[in-house]
Amino acid sequence: MVAQQGGSFLYGVAIGDSFVPESLDGEQREMARMARDFAQRSARPQIEALERHDWAASRLLLHQAGQLGLLGVEVPEAYGGLGLDRVTGTAIAQELPWSGGSFNLSYSVHTGIGMVPLVYFGTPAQKERYLPPLVAGEQVVAYALTEAGSGSDALAARTTARRSPDGSAYQLSGTKQWITNGGFADLFVVYARVDGEQFTAFLVERGMPGVSTGREERKMGYDGSSTVEVILDEVSVPAANVLHQVGKGHHVAFNTLNIGRFKLGPSCLGSGIVQLGNAARYANERQQFGRPIASFPLIGRKLADMATKIYGLEAVVYRLAALLDGASGHLDLTADASAQAPDALAAYAIECSILKVLATETLDFVVDEAVQIHGGYGYMREFDVERAYRDSRVNRIFEGTNEINRLLIPNTLFRKTSRGTLPLPGADKFAATADNGTADALGHERRALAEARALFWRVAGLLQARHAGARDEEQEVLAILGDLAIAIFTIESAIARAAQAQATQGAAMAALHLDLARACLWDLADWLVSRAREALAYLAPADASDALARYTALAERASFDRIGTGRRIAAHVSAAGGWPLLR
Repeated sequence: MVAQQGGSFLYGVAIGDSFVPESLDGEQREMARMARDFAQRSARPQIEALERHDWAASRLLLHQAGQLGLLGVEVPEAYGGLGLDRVTGTAIAQELPWSGGSFNLSYSVHTGIGMVPLVYFGTPAQKERYLPPLVAGEQVVAYALTEAGSGSDALAARTTARRSPDGSAYQLSGTKQWITNGGFADLFVVYARVDGEQFTAFLVERGMPGVSTGREERKMGYDGSSTVEVILDEVSVPAANVLHQVGKGHHVAFNTLNIGRFKLGPSCLGSGIVQLGNAARYANERQQFGRPIASFPLIGRKLADMATKIYGLEAVVYRLAALLDGASGHLDLTADASAQAPDALAAYAIECSILKVLATETLDFVVDEAVQIHGGYGYMREFDVERAYRDSRVNRIFEGTNEINRLLIPNTLFRKTSRGTLPLPGADKFAATADNGTADALGHERRALAEARALFWRVAGLLQARHAGARDEEQEVLAILGDLAIAIFTIESAIARAAQAQATQGAAMAALHLDLARACLWDLADWLVSRAREALAYLAPADASDALARYTALAERASFDRIGTGRRIAAHVSAAGGWPLLR
């Protein structure tokens, strides 16, 4: 029996009542509304100032956010934070994109990959010194990992840390590249090799002699965020500023990136909802041929497809937020939690990579369609969708490229199976025993989901059987397995959300959830089968067609009226002027 853990969704483990955004309580909703109000009223009017690189405006906004408690939502109260859970932080982060893009990035880096290393790996003395001013927005933190020669291969960093003879300090030298918030940050989380070997994290203050920053980079998007080189020239850093342990910097870096990947989820989700609203309002207002363009079925289909993808993404975001809370809830973050933090933060590494890919590609789809709905106006700088289109592109590069994350999904799973943490089942046996709960309104969809899992394991089993010794070189098949896992986790999350809606929402809302979940499932099922076909044709060309033929629930979708479903979804989006499930 497989227990609930990272990757267990591929085994049909009962998920119970998956946490859904409709389950947010009154306090969480109120905090989300406060964040949205701050983003719209305080941050959004500063877009032009930020794009002029007025970093004093950025710092003032972060300070204002700190005064509202928005910077320390998940930081213990002992260090000035609110000590709340990740679900609450997610609800708040989802609303910050109403600020217009660049401030949201500065906020996300500061509260995410900036503070996460301190919260989870810092000593009490380090937390007491650095967290209160960061939580208050009096100081700003940046994350300095990337170098010119070490992007996806983070451990290839060349920045060095030379230990002083008495062991009291380290001399850091090197250059970090593309550091967000770097132009105005007071503190940097820097990674270097002690004595050229031991990969280690350090807390480096801007005021330390030898720290400097380069010019602001000229970028495609996020014009109002700071991106610079951080240059370290024989910077003397006290030994007390080593974060975690010497030689254990990879624990800090990789697990911080897991959380960074997660945090891209609510950010991209909120941005997608903002742009769906822009597109829906424009479509309702724009007249062509004597009628609003929203009334034309092809425009309606675009709105429906945007909403369908957002529905699946939102279901995944909140489900994973709750899972991460469960994995780390036992940590005492007021103390030194560094010994337990790696396992807690890595527990759902597979799902964090899934969300990173899903969220960034969903947002790219949404902003592209939003520009298309705006027509020529969408190409003009005075329209918000133009900025959003440029800003969204880098998300597929942040926190490990989507290609790297697609490989991480199956490779992390295979490591679990090789260690015995998870079994490697046979597809036929798995299909026969998986997911018996098929009696409700989503019964056919549940059967298709069970078949999708079996299809995943068929491809995985063939890869193991035929290329176990050189699996890492089979990147195309590994990426396909990544795509299958993304589809399965999203489908399962959407089904769980819609099933809860049937019991808790009124008839009209329950019907909308059902339409959104079914459209999400069958759109992903088409993609899933297409990707699996490509893998099977390579791994087992003689019986690829026969192998797919047995997955009848996946194939039998002729009765699903995608056009009618899309029209019903579009009507809701048009009537709401955007996302019809706003809290």
